[in-house]
Formats: sequence, C-alpha cells, structure tokens
Amino acid sequence: MIIAIDGPAASGKGTLARRIAAHWVLPCLDTGLLYRAVARDVVAASFRPADPWAALAAARGLDLAGLSDPDLRTPAAGDLASIVARIPQVRAALLSYQRNFAAQPGGAVLDGRDIGTVVCPEADVKIYVTASAEVRADRRLRECLARGENVSFEHILADILRRDERDSSRDNAPMRPAHDADLLDTSDLDIEAAFDAAVGLIKRKIGQQGA
Repeated sequence: MIIAIDGPAASGKGTLARRIAAHWVLPCLDTGLLYRAVARDVVAASFRPADPWAALAAARGLDLAGLSDPDLRTPAAGDLASIVARIPQVRAALLSYQRNFAAQPGGAVLDGRDIGTVVCPEADVKIYVTASAEVRADRRLRECLARGENVSFEHILADILRRDERDSSRDNAPMRPAHDADLLDTSDLDIEAAFDAAVGLIKRKIGQQGA
C-alpha cells in the first residue's frame, strides 16, 4: 500500500504522514528533506542554491545518512529547498530514490509536494493536506518560538506565501493536488482530529479498492 501525502509548507502533512506510517506500520519518507539536504550541501560548498550544476552535483552525491541533521527542519532550510527544487535536473536525480523507497515490499508513506502527481501517480491513496496561510504561519511561528528563535508572524506569513508561489508556479512538477486526491483542510483541526480524518479517508479508499 503506497500512501501519498502532499501539501504546502506547515499544512501538517509531515506530522500526519508519520502518524499514518506508524498506524499501518509502514516506512515513511519526508521527501522535502532530500531537497533541504541538497540545498544545505550546495551552500556548504560556497555555491548559490540556484546554481543548477552545483545543485545537481549535490543531489547525485547526497549522503542519505545526513537527513537526520536537525538544521534541515528550520524555515531557512525550507526556503533554500524550494529554490533547488525548481531545478529539473535535481528533481530527476532524486526521483529514482523516492520511487525505490515507495516500491518496498508492503508499501510506504511518502510526503512532499508532487508525490501523487509525479513520484507515485499510481499510489493507492492520495491525500492533499492544506490549511489557510494564516493558520500555517501561526503553526510555524509556534514551532520557531519553541526553538527559541526570534521571528515575527508577519515575516513567517510572507515567507510561506512566497514559498507557495514558488512551489506552485515552477514548470517542473508544480505543487498541486492530484486529480484523484482527497483534500483534507486542517485549518480548524488539531493533530488528533486531522489524523482521524486521514485514517477515515484511507480506510474508505482501501474499502473501495477491495470492493
């Protein structure tokens, strides 16, 4: 069973993906970490994130053991990731790894922005998780404050809107719901309610396939 979880930044898709993977005892991949790690390595090599050749070299030489780096979870890393993610060569270099992960015996859960449309278009279940920009900015603000970072709501909201525009307008694999994805708006849901809703969607989809 392959479950694709897509959506914009701070929509809650990552938390949902991990909860869903634990519930069905499936491996889980946050594909955004791949792009964050590529961006990190490009900057560490003193190149610009938008440099296609430097980004491609970083993608091809990516050390997957480095995905546990806590710095990859910061908003700054996410912003840089959305820059390298626009580079078609980088997306192509990382595509086979993502598809191999999904092809594991028993299946997998993958979350990102193009899982249901490009990485796993034949996924058994596709959920597009969204929330209003203001709600997502508030969530990200609380995460940053918990880490002791001094940021403002206005700055985070502007960053989220900029990332939404960048991710949805890129020519290669733009962020958008798959035509057969179930939409899950978490604007008014806490994690437990969102998880319950997602489990209900998955069980319904599985039931339909088995009918």
